[in-house]
Amino acid sequence: MDHSEITTQSQPEPESTREFVSARARRRRAMRRAYFPTDEEGRAALFSHLAKRAFPTYELYIFALVAGAIIGLGYFLDSQSLLIFGVLVAPVLTPWIGLSLGMIAGAGRMFAQTFAALILSSSLAFTGGVVAGFATRVFPQPRTFNEAFLHSRLWAPDFFVLAIGAILITLSFVRSEQRPYLPSALVAYEFFLPLCAAGFGLGSGIEGLWPQGMLVFLVHYAWATLFCLLTLFFLRFHPRTFGGVSFTGLILVLIIAWLATSTGTMDWIKLQAGLSTPEPAFTPQATSTLPLVPTITSTSPPVTAIIGVPTSTSSQTPTARSTTTIPPTRTPTNTVTAEPTPIIAIIRASEGGGAFIRERPGGIVLRTLGNGSTVTIIPDELQELNGVIWVHVFAVINDERVEGWMIQSVLVTATPVPDWQPSATPPAASTP
Repeated sequence: MDHSEITTQSQPEPESTREFVSARARRRRAMRRAYFPTDEEGRAALFSHLAKRAFPTYELYIFALVAGAIIGLGYFLDSQSLLIFGVLVAPVLTPWIGLSLGMIAGAGRMFAQTFAALILSSSLAFTGGVVAGFATRVFPQPRTFNEAFLHSRLWAPDFFVLAIGAILITLSFVRSEQRPYLPSALVAYEFFLPLCAAGFGLGSGIEGLWPQGMLVFLVHYAWATLFCLLTLFFLRFHPRTFGGVSFTGLILVLIIAWLATSTGTMDWIKLQAGLSTPEPAFTPQATSTLPLVPTITSTSPPVTAIIGVPTSTSSQTPTARSTTTIPPTRTPTNTVTAEPTPIIAIIRASEGGGAFIRERPGGIVLRTLGNGSTVTIIPDELQELNGVIWVHVFAVINDERVEGWMIQSVLVTATPVPDWQPSATPPAASTP
């Protein structure tokens, strides 16, 4: 047997390899056509199938209510694990994709139904946050609610995560019959957490959570919807009618305008184009202030009016002089008490987005103020507790004076304070 002949026959020919690759490519193209038919009848059937899968059911409302309650409890206890658990319980957000499909197809009925369902489910989750926030009024918690402040602010990493989640949930929904649980959890994380934080702030009355959390929720919603529409365009879902083109164009313009104004992008563009001037930055200037002395005592010495002194002088023309001495009288001592000069301070907490006003150092929380709020420091009222300096302050909140104690490290003053050190006993006024 010729071994060279066996070797030659066992080697594949280049032409057969090319045929195999081209056949695989043809199968991929056939699968794409199956997923995204090019004819009108096939596209209508695919759209009808996707719309049926995206139609909201009772699960949307039940899981939204349960997720809102769990997330609200997580904010109440300031527990990150409960927040993640609430996100995992959140409903699969396929109706949100149905909303985008209704925009592209110009299907007004489908758009209205999915939009109303999303409004109702969001309201149920929002209610969970409101109830948890109201519970802080009944059961005051000595916590800073860092998680609530964290999720009621715009962060750049959230935009990245939300864009990835919106793209993945759209691709998974269109190309697979299985429910996209994992991508839905990414989107629910960015939807439900700021929404419940807004409700928590409304129920508790804590400044800096409402309406900031609601604005963050709306920005996240618009951002995710933009990427969902772009992904559908990439998957060859294009508006075919005039109503679909006009409606989709209007929604895109509104989304882009809202994102540009709410995130400050429009102001940045105007600044780069020279259409506006940057606002001058605030630089605290040191000013001279009077020393903080609790009492100023002034005394006036007894005044004795002496008209003359009896003297006898020898002169060429002696003259007799009569002198009258007024006896000294007791004069009252006038004590003028001056109020200490108040100092205005701004809250600049490095964590949590705000600080508490407590009834006493380390005591019950009276109010929570967000960063940027102002309080008035009462001088010479400092105490030290476990190595932490507490300052006596008051603030006017909703036309109500709230007086209490705050940690000194979260306060920034434009006017220099003579002494931040607490005194063991208040200085006693000495009267000379």
